[in-house]
Amino acid sequence: MSQTSRIVPLWTVQDVANYLQVPVQTLYSWRVQGYGPRVRRVGKHLRYRPEDVTTWLDQLDEGAA
Repeated sequence: MSQTSRIVPLWTVQDVANYLQVPVQTLYSWRVQGYGPRVRRVGKHLRYRPEDVTTWLDQLDEGAA
């Protein structure tokens, strides 16, 4: 399998909380408020694409000038 066709695993809520160094409950609160990185429901689970999280984080820098 080539590098370009490698599947990147989705992140769990705990993964994103660890990455952003925020409590899990903060992510749930942000979701209710319509804030935070884009999240998807896979069955009964919430999952994040790593690129959505990093894109969202990068956009915070752009508006913080």
